[in-house]
Amino acid sequence: MAADNATTIFFALVALGTIGWGFVRARPYGKLGILTWLQSIILLAPWLLFFGLFSLGIYVNFALILFLFLIAAGVYIYLGRRLREMGQEEMLRERVARMLAEEKARADRKADGNSVSPDRPGEHQPTDVSTPDALSPQPLPSLPPAAFKAVPPDDLQKIKGIFGIDTFFATETIPYQDGVIFKGNLRGEAQVSYERMATKLQQVLGDYYRLYLVADPTDRPTAIVLPSTNAPRVLTLPQQILAVGIFLVTVFTALERGGLQYGFELLESFDRLREALPIGLGLVTILVGHELGHWFMARRHQVRLGFPFFIPSWQLGSFGAITRFESVLPNRSVLFDISLAGPAVGGILALVALGLGLVLPPGDLGIALPTPFFQGSLLVGTLGRLCLGGQLQDATVMLHPLFVAGWLGLVITALNLVPLGQLDGGRIVQAIYGRKTAGRTTIAAIVFLIVASLSNPVVLYWAILAVFLQRQQERPSLEELTEPDDNRALWGLAALLLMVLVLLPFTPSLASRLGIGAPGGILSLM
Repeated sequence: MAADNATTIFFALVALGTIGWGFVRARPYGKLGILTWLQSIILLAPWLLFFGLFSLGIYVNFALILFLFLIAAGVYIYLGRRLREMGQEEMLRERVARMLAEEKARADRKADGNSVSPDRPGEHQPTDVSTPDALSPQPLPSLPPAAFKAVPPDDLQKIKGIFGIDTFFATETIPYQDGVIFKGNLRGEAQVSYERMATKLQQVLGDYYRLYLVADPTDRPTAIVLPSTNAPRVLTLPQQILAVGIFLVTVFTALERGGLQYGFELLESFDRLREALPIGLGLVTILVGHELGHWFMARRHQVRLGFPFFIPSWQLGSFGAITRFESVLPNRSVLFDISLAGPAVGGILALVALGLGLVLPPGDLGIALPTPFFQGSLLVGTLGRLCLGGQLQDATVMLHPLFVAGWLGLVITALNLVPLGQLDGGRIVQAIYGRKTAGRTTIAAIVFLIVASLSNPVVLYWAILAVFLQRQQERPSLEELTEPDDNRALWGLAALLLMVLVLLPFTPSLASRLGIGAPGGILSLM
């Protein structure tokens, strides 16, 4: 009990310290910073209240917490809209100030020009290169033409012509691979400016070049022009055949996982295939639904996806699949939609299978599960307590095999929602919060997986696969500056919350208070 209390106090202090640190960092930015800080914690407040009170032995109706969550979601959306309005007002003030400064500079140059005597032809009007003239923009600073070997001089001049004082004022031109980087100042909303510049580029040079509008390491808007051939590679026919072969192997390992739940190996007892079918086929359905969610959303946004490479696993049946984009994404919102669609469909199918497994009669293929297993997941334990009631205080409980399929599907979905690299969770974080935050969460996720793998070999296998195969971030979208809207951010946070609820276990004292599992410790199906 003392250890549980110490753990509760420790996490409470960490949570309060994190909230306080965020407030200190937000204060220098004034009202905008404070509102951003409030928006970042508003959705966490109901869950912190719920689990905080539970840890203290105070029982709160879960419906009340759900109601508070809905209120928090509404406040989150309101704050997001208010922040956008304030940001637009700030942008307008900056634009007016810039226009006034440019007007003053023109007036100063005109006054200097009038002061020069006409009978002194050797003197010229000084050129102000620090402030671009809105009516007569200065030519783009550039390196010698020989530096741009990959871009013909005529193409380079046409590319420079797509920029303007009302979209992107380029101040520096740098060769980059087989294209060009333009550094400068964005003069309007990123999405509108990008569409205007991309349209001009297509008009003057067709589809040969592609424009990217991204943020440089210092978060300054940067335009990059590359040949359209610089695109993700399409899977070859042998690679596609390999993907199909690995999928068939995954079907077998899913069936093998079903057999192991009954204590036999499918290769040695193939005559018992019927027993393995509910779990195996249920798991395959969840995996395929996950990938179809990605595929349908990609097709809706006219984005090509490669064949999924499923990862077989003896412990879980599968670790999910690796899916690559075969075309460049237009913006971060599309990246978010495609990334979320898979876990959404797979998670819903897994929850349906889990729920059916809890309410359907076990039948002749029923599985006896030790009730301490339900302590291994906040979500599964809570759903089990709601559906099974006092049965969870017995030593074992008999359930339909679909419960195991749903549980395995939830674990696979949660592992893929870990915010790391090109996992679904990493792509979601990259889409909502940008590349810098995604890089930080990737490092934190790797550390977490390493620590967790010390007590769970399944996590170790997944950590090795994720770090070596998917630790890199997704390549930039065409227009990277515009953030997804608040509704998408809300769904993204809900997906990350699902990951936490599935993977985070109950503390023994909290499970005992809620009547989840007979005494005997936490068990796991993995």
